[in-house]
Amino acid sequence: MAAFIKAISYYLPESVVSNQDLVEEFPEWSVEKIAKKVGVNNRRVVNGNQCASDLAENAARKMFDEHGIDKSCIDFVLLCTQSPDYFLPTTACLLQDKLGLPTSCGALDFNLGCSGFVYGLALAKGLIESDSAKNILLVTAETYTKHIHQRDKGNRTIFGDAAAATLVSTNGFAEIGIFDLGTDGSGGKNLIVKSGAMRHKDRFDEVVFDYSGNPVSSDHLYMNGSEIFNFTLEKVPELVENVIGKNGMSSDDIHLYVFHQANKYMLECLFDLMDIDEEKGFVYMSEIGNTVSSTIPVALFEAKRQDKLKGNVVIAGFGVGYSWGGCVLRCQ
Repeated sequence: MAAFIKAISYYLPESVVSNQDLVEEFPEWSVEKIAKKVGVNNRRVVNGNQCASDLAENAARKMFDEHGIDKSCIDFVLLCTQSPDYFLPTTACLLQDKLGLPTSCGALDFNLGCSGFVYGLALAKGLIESDSAKNILLVTAETYTKHIHQRDKGNRTIFGDAAAATLVSTNGFAEIGIFDLGTDGSGGKNLIVKSGAMRHKDRFDEVVFDYSGNPVSSDHLYMNGSEIFNFTLEKVPELVENVIGKNGMSSDDIHLYVFHQANKYMLECLFDLMDIDEEKGFVYMSEIGNTVSSTIPVALFEAKRQDKLKGNVVIAGFGVGYSWGGCVLRCQ
């Protein structure tokens, strides 16, 4: 049985952090420098009380309303987050209750970052093909800004908070093709929050500052930007080539590429390296930032709204883990 994306909606928290706000905190930067380097003008940020389940609930309710979806048809919930409300219970279970979904539906969390949406589609497609479910609510919900040190100007310019809700069903506007997935856990140390879980449950309460003045703390998000950049340039072209080949296509058959919206510079480098024409490489991040697992569904929503989501579309997620994945969507 084929699996399709039937509907997508997304939700952004109300608070906005502009480049001007950041320049007031970090006067050594300028609004123009941030926009040129990162490609972000504004990013949305949760308040202290908002958590992943709150964003997820709002995104799902928007999807039900915007697309006329009867929530009683949902028979499985997949929720991707690296900032869950609690260690336990599972945030997907909380979401089932918040939304008033049938108690007959399954629900689970999975912990992935920038590749999470693609992996979620693969899981949802597997549930449909095995006849275990017919209408899967796939939600990506992240509050990464809660992981970031207040003085970390590098990561604060990049990341924003968001949630996206996607209905994967037996019919829809985009048939989900064949996947290519990969993992290299040796890169785990290059994008990490060390403390808080069972390996290092207690806080380290230590901060050092690197050569550029950014804090390095085991209690907050650490990203080795140069290593992540090198990993991306090495793996993503190979990933995209594999995806196109597995789906029995050539690059001439692809109408649009929707990659994880990491930052403007990285996307430009990938497009140049892979000879992707500007009109085929979709970018949507300037007003919301890098929203981790939500970047691809948000971009798909905006591409559809702009009437660009047609023909064969390659999606590719890559990042923390290291983890990467892609597939082809056959859009009507």
